[in-house]
Amino acid sequence: MDKILEGLVSSSHPLPLKRVIVRKVVESAEHWLDEAQCEAMFDLTTRLILEGQDLFQRQVGHQVLEAYARYHRPEFESFFNKTFVLGLLQQGYHSLDRKDVAILDYIHNGLKLIMSCPSVLDLFSLLQVEVLRMVCERPGPQLCARLSDLLADFVQCIPKGKLSITFCQQLVRTIGHFQCVSTQEKELREYVSQVTKVSNLLQNIWKAEPSTLLPSLQEVFASISSTEIDASFEPSVALASLVQHIPLQMITVLIRSLTTDPNVKDASMTQALCRMIDWLSWPLAQHVDTWVIALLKGLAAVQKFTILIDVTLLKIELVFNRLWFPLVRPGALTVLSHMLLSFQHSPEAFHLIVPHVVNLVHSFKSDGLPSSTTFLVQLTELIHCMMYHYSGFPDLYEPILEAIKDFPKPSEEKIKLILSQSAWTSQSNSLASCLSRLSGKSETGKTGLINLGNTCYMNSVIQALFMATDFRRQVLSLNLNGCNSLMKKLQHLFAFLAHTQREAYAPRIFFEASRPPWFTPRSQQDCSEYLRFLLDRLHEEEKILKVQSSHKLSESLGCSETSLQEVANKAAVLTETPCTSDGEKTLIEKMFGGKLRTHICCLNCRSTSQKVEAFTDLSLAFCPSSSMENLSFQDLASSPSTQDGGLMQASVPGLSKEPGVCNPSTAAFACYSAVNERMADSPDEFRCTEDTSVPNDSSKMLVNKDVPQKPGGETTSSVTDLLNYFLAPEILTGDNQYYCENCASLQNAEKTMQITEEPEYLILTLLRFSYDQKYHVRRKILDSVSLPLVLELPVKRTTSFSSLSESWSLDVDFTDISENLAKKLKPSGTEEACSPKLVPYLLSSVVVHSGVSSESGHYYSYARNITGTESSYQMCHQPETLALASSQSHLLGREGPSAVTEQDLERKELSKEWFLFNDSRVTFTSFQSVQKITSRFPKDTAYVLLYKKQNSTNGLSGNNSTPGLWVNGDPPLQKELMDAITKDNKLYLQEQELNARARALQAASASCSFRPNGFDDNDPPGSCGPTGGGGGGGFNTVGRLVF
Repeated sequence: MDKILEGLVSSSHPLPLKRVIVRKVVESAEHWLDEAQCEAMFDLTTRLILEGQDLFQRQVGHQVLEAYARYHRPEFESFFNKTFVLGLLQQGYHSLDRKDVAILDYIHNGLKLIMSCPSVLDLFSLLQVEVLRMVCERPGPQLCARLSDLLADFVQCIPKGKLSITFCQQLVRTIGHFQCVSTQEKELREYVSQVTKVSNLLQNIWKAEPSTLLPSLQEVFASISSTEIDASFEPSVALASLVQHIPLQMITVLIRSLTTDPNVKDASMTQALCRMIDWLSWPLAQHVDTWVIALLKGLAAVQKFTILIDVTLLKIELVFNRLWFPLVRPGALTVLSHMLLSFQHSPEAFHLIVPHVVNLVHSFKSDGLPSSTTFLVQLTELIHCMMYHYSGFPDLYEPILEAIKDFPKPSEEKIKLILSQSAWTSQSNSLASCLSRLSGKSETGKTGLINLGNTCYMNSVIQALFMATDFRRQVLSLNLNGCNSLMKKLQHLFAFLAHTQREAYAPRIFFEASRPPWFTPRSQQDCSEYLRFLLDRLHEEEKILKVQSSHKLSESLGCSETSLQEVANKAAVLTETPCTSDGEKTLIEKMFGGKLRTHICCLNCRSTSQKVEAFTDLSLAFCPSSSMENLSFQDLASSPSTQDGGLMQASVPGLSKEPGVCNPSTAAFACYSAVNERMADSPDEFRCTEDTSVPNDSSKMLVNKDVPQKPGGETTSSVTDLLNYFLAPEILTGDNQYYCENCASLQNAEKTMQITEEPEYLILTLLRFSYDQKYHVRRKILDSVSLPLVLELPVKRTTSFSSLSESWSLDVDFTDISENLAKKLKPSGTEEACSPKLVPYLLSSVVVHSGVSSESGHYYSYARNITGTESSYQMCHQPETLALASSQSHLLGREGPSAVTEQDLERKELSKEWFLFNDSRVTFTSFQSVQKITSRFPKDTAYVLLYKKQNSTNGLSGNNSTPGLWVNGDPPLQKELMDAITKDNKLYLQEQELNARARALQAASASCSFRPNGFDDNDPPGSCGPTGGGGGGGFNTVGRLVF
């Protein structure tokens, strides 16, 4: 029968005829045959299967073999023995190579035919050894896939015990050698199918024997981390097919093991990470992006920033290019987002992909698919975050903005949240639980200032100015190239506070440049005095620079030369001459400058004198408790105690001879007499509150009373009360009589003050340090002061006093100095003529002094971001906010605006972000904490307040001195600043990496506890505890009073 079959398949008869005869041969298998005939038939059919010249011959071989093996099983069992199978696997079959897939297919079918025979067990034992040998020979994907099919059907052939681990490891190495040279879709699909079969085999083995999983993964890492120079070998991307089979629960353990293993060199880790990113190209693989991001976070947790930087710059463009392919797009976008958002120290990575963004967006916009639109919305959000973080490159960003203009832009709050959660140094990473906390920026995204030794007075002021959003933006927008001024150093400091990756920045250069000459280094100083000096210096410098620039311009036009002395003289003239137009004002005048008019009317001849002077802050004295009740301008003017009235600033010789009398004409630094003496000898400069807030013709200097504490149950005074007291009219009598030039003698007079021009930022200093004449000491007034979120400042801009001179009533009895005197002195047309406009201000920041003396203690500040176009203000006031308006209702000739309850206002403020700046430490806080600070910690009192004017039209668009696109709220940084920040950020990352090992050891040997963000509700921020600020100060200096 074998001869008939052999002649038939090689004959030239028609194929249908051949099929009929073959069917007869198959049917004859039911008949009895001797062993020799069966063996001859098995040998022929094997030859047809393995060496058949065409598909028909191979099909005939399979049909006949299966039929005869079924009916003659003992004979087939004798034929298909260990020796025969071993020969096939090791030597091949005749001309057929042993690695031909046909041999494996033949053995696979043979095992199916003798599955019920006892000899199959011997074959299983044989194949357990042979399959291991085969994978060690690195078979190709096709042969490996056929082997996987065989082992999937006959798991008994899979090596057992230790050999199973070796088999899995060798199979991983084999996958690492897979390559597909074809670019045809059919061949690529077949290749992917083959790899999938092999990876599924490994998955089944891992499930059956879990002990094989970890060694297999170690082998994967060994393959991709190899740094051996071999141009002929690059680990196959097919290894990505294994990732989807690794349990996600193992991510934490595996990544921690990899990143903390001292045997894994940086070069190996870099190579491994790069190759894992290449896996994003593998279609259908799941969780590749999850593992890539987990490894990136793990490296950040152990602060191996050099690896992260190198890999990001090397692979960011490849990841971006994967966005073009739908199958791998979701994973590629996830990895791209993480890489860009975490790479926050430099724009270098983002700028590598910027040239490719526009083409990608246009391509996906044109296809109109819903999936493309969804993808573009996600990509647009990422692009907006990066342009916000790295503004200042309009030439790069304008085409992108035009391309994505139709897609929604995330809010600034959302962008800040995304950036703060993504940076290497600020991300919350569970993988780092075994390590010390990263010393990067806190979760607030804000940067602290290191205490350089009793410099909390500077730190608190700088943070308050930095959080004055419009001022910060103006400073950052200035073009100061080639200038070494104090403003340039402030710009440098602001830029670092905004963009550094450090938790806290050391402002050494700025401190040395801005410290007043009389301030002793490393000793406690007054933050208000420092603030005045700083603003004064900035103002004076800008004046001089303007004169110098105009001098250079005149020289270029051929004008005569001007000496440096003349330049200085011009600057002095400009300083003394009030600026009327915004173009002539300095930045300090624009932001903090206001004008105050003082009017004095002689009660004898009714002649008047007035003087308008500039101010940059108002110092508010505490009025005696007896005058706090039912406070109004009318009552203050009629009460004898109002001789202590509105606290002004002037450097005037002479002290009041009556103890306890507060004269309105006080020095800017009334709480520090020594400072007044120094300032009196200083040149006539534009003083922030000293010479510029009040008339210089005052004759008395304030000596504050020793104000008693308020009895229990009495209401707390508010800033509005202190401002009322400041602006209240006063009668100048007795020792305070006014010298009237018209009468040529001292006369009783009425002194009134009005704000005629309001500043953009209103700085209020609460004069808490009073001089006790009895004991000759300076004491701190610890009274709690309510801080209104909304403050209305009365401003009278139009009507001049000279036009009102005829409206004064003539029926005044000058001997009447009773309580009705003030009423009689009011001009008859006051209600109509003097109508101040109430300008609303929102509380921006509060500088708090903690301590009982001006010579000791600690400063910290609360602040929030408020811009001039804040839209949340809708005439919402706390009750105390309206005190000022109601007390002047007779001047306004109308009722004050209706008040919203305090609870309503505070509910609106819950969505606002308040920050607590305590030297190096920055935390989130709430307005409730600001309001209750003194009640919780009696020595911690508000000292300097910063209010921002609302509905302001003073934007930056018209004064932008830096050309370019303002992608986010802040202006773009100049290249010099950006380069300096980038350089320092890289240095910081290197420092962190070098210290990573030491920190890990410290964390293992010492327990560390962290206070919650709201620690200020438990301990005073100015306390001596470890959370009380102080940066690097500590108690190294025995004589230190402030830290």
